[in-house]
Amino acid sequence: MSYPFVGIIDRYLLSGSEFAHRLRTVRAEQWTAPTPCAEWDVRQLVNHMTRGNLNYISLVNGGPAADFLRLRDEDALGGDPVGAYIRSVRECADAFRRPGALQRTLDYPLGPVTGEQGLAVRTTDATIHTWDLARAVNAPEMLDPGLVAWIEEHLAEIYAGLAESPVADDTTHRFFAAPEAPPLAGEARQARLLRLFGR
Repeated sequence: MSYPFVGIIDRYLLSGSEFAHRLRTVRAEQWTAPTPCAEWDVRQLVNHMTRGNLNYISLVNGGPAADFLRLRDEDALGGDPVGAYIRSVRECADAFRRPGALQRTLDYPLGPVTGEQGLAVRTTDATIHTWDLARAVNAPEMLDPGLVAWIEEHLAEIYAGLAESPVADDTTHRFFAAPEAPPLAGEARQARLLRLFGR
């Protein structure tokens, strides 16, 4: 079996571009529309994604988990949500490209992770939230099949050692929504992945 985190920066950038593609379709009246994430409207979801990227930059720079959580909902969009998100993806990728960044131990709130595992968690989050955004603004909901396959095949490695995981029976679902329905016969790969994340 190949190492699960090979090419993780490229996968992260792909997940970011998939989210950005839907983001560019958001109309002015849709920013306050509800999303499948009950606590967020569209703008709040986009802020979550943008702020998350900035918080990962802080982690790879040696920042503490406490700052990650404290800044989690702070506005990162200003007057240019699309531009702010796209910049955050580029800056995050650049931070993880620095020598040694992928091997560095990050003080992630759910437990210490290497840079590459942390970026894998981020890539997964971006992929699932791409569907959330698409559903909220009536954009195409088909996710990149390669990303979906990679995430599903490596969920155990992506969330290994973390206090919360969408595939652990004892997860409290404080960070991951619980699956709302049992698996269906012949369930498609994307549907199966989304179900595991409570969609």
